[in-house]
Amino acid sequence: MELCRDALTVLAETSRTFYIPISRLPAGLQEAVASAYLCMRAIDEIEDHPTLDNSLKAKLLKIISLELQAATDRFTADTLTTRLQAYSDVLPEVSLRVGEWASLAPESIAPRIWDATAAMSDRMAYWAETNWHVETEADLDRYTFSVAGAVGLLLSDLWTWYDCTKTNRLHAIGFGRGLQAVNILRNHHEDQRRGVSFFPPDWDLEKMQTYARRNLAFADAYTEALPVGPALDFCRIPLALAHATLNALSQGEEKLSRSAVIALVEQVTNSSR
Repeated sequence: MELCRDALTVLAETSRTFYIPISRLPAGLQEAVASAYLCMRAIDEIEDHPTLDNSLKAKLLKIISLELQAATDRFTADTLTTRLQAYSDVLPEVSLRVGEWASLAPESIAPRIWDATAAMSDRMAYWAETNWHVETEADLDRYTFSVAGAVGLLLSDLWTWYDCTKTNRLHAIGFGRGLQAVNILRNHHEDQRRGVSFFPPDWDLEKMQTYARRNLAFADAYTEALPVGPALDFCRIPLALAHATLNALSQGEEKLSRSAVIALVEQVTNSSR
């Protein structure tokens, strides 16, 4: 119970967007989704770290992957925490404690979360080693699947595990891809400053916006098909924010304002009561 409360504290510090829907989930599902989200956020912070070189990013991501692949029913955070401790001066708390987040998952779903995190760590290591080189739309699809589409699949498995909710798994991939495409648009200029672009060479903002809207259409279909319950409540907030952010970006704004985010979250939250 203490670890769960601690996880929610770290979650609130790293992502207000996901803290709200996760904090409202019922017991059991809350621990599962919090575990999955924090594990993914832990490795994402390594992939996006502003000062680590790509080879070290790949090394750390592979360490996490291999330790999770070795996990058994006796898995504890100790070994993974020890292996990352040498980098405690550069890695954020959420990354250093990835082993704890993995151990938070309920026993009956934990292996699925470990598998998803290990696979994503390997994929992120590959992209770090190639300096996120995107040449074609197929490359973009591979990247957005690696870091987000696969998360959509994991969420679908968590809904099924909790209450047997069935989902369209292709639409689940689109849910993840759509949110990631909006993130790419939002962070485009920042990525360019660090020498990375997820835009294929012949793509402009309009083409990437079209790509994002096409995948958000799958996300809409995915969410609309969910029955009333915790899965629907969870998905509505990030999807609404993705649409609003994309609309703001297409109108020339740098991002969705803080006040607009708060108002939209309140609107979605109140409408689901």
